[in-house]
Amino acid sequence: MPQFYARPFRDRRHAGQVLAERLSAYANRDDVIVLALPRGGVPVGFEVASALQVPLDVFVVRKLGVPGHEELAMGAIASGGVRILNDEVIRSVNLPADAIDRAAESQGRELARRERLYRDGRPFPELRHLTVVLVDDGLATGSSMRAAVHALRLHQPARTVVAVPVAAADTCRALRPEVDEVVCALTPEPFYAVGQWYEQFEQTSDDEVRDLLRRSVRSVVRGGG
Repeated sequence: MPQFYARPFRDRRHAGQVLAERLSAYANRDDVIVLALPRGGVPVGFEVASALQVPLDVFVVRKLGVPGHEELAMGAIASGGVRILNDEVIRSVNLPADAIDRAAESQGRELARRERLYRDGRPFPELRHLTVVLVDDGLATGSSMRAAVHALRLHQPARTVVAVPVAAADTCRALRPEVDEVVCALTPEPFYAVGQWYEQFEQTSDDEVRDLLRRSVRSVVRGGG
């Protein structure tokens, strides 16, 4: 059993280093790009992209929380107008359609703000014919990642890989039919929550996301990518 199963990750950067080892088949390839889900996925994705020597960018997704209980995900939205809903959660709280629409509109504004902020004028990358590695810091229900997967299809990548350091085993299994490959480095039972498996799990700031993206762009330029 690998050593990292015996203890939590120190932080997101350490988790990205561990995850990169599971993705070594994608190293040094000019047809691979890492797309990280902000904000927490970006420090993980930075380490993965650095280890693999491939470009890093962001794919913005926003969780839709149940009004008044925002920690409970009823779905997610992503770039391209994609909306994924968890019908079971919506039925359980008897949520009307107009409440879902208001939540989606609010999160849509935040999604647009983050895209402007993180891209800093850079165009969205051309993904057709590329292998896209979608990275986050972990998967609980997987609603945000499913929204990202559905939105990504609009860009017609050649291959889609979902890669996370830690996830609920059921969520990993449920995602496998939707993409070409799922890499979940750690699938503990019982799962509890993503943050349970990190010693440090502070919120990633917008400034940190922007800094890591700028550093990754400079690294690619220096490497001739």
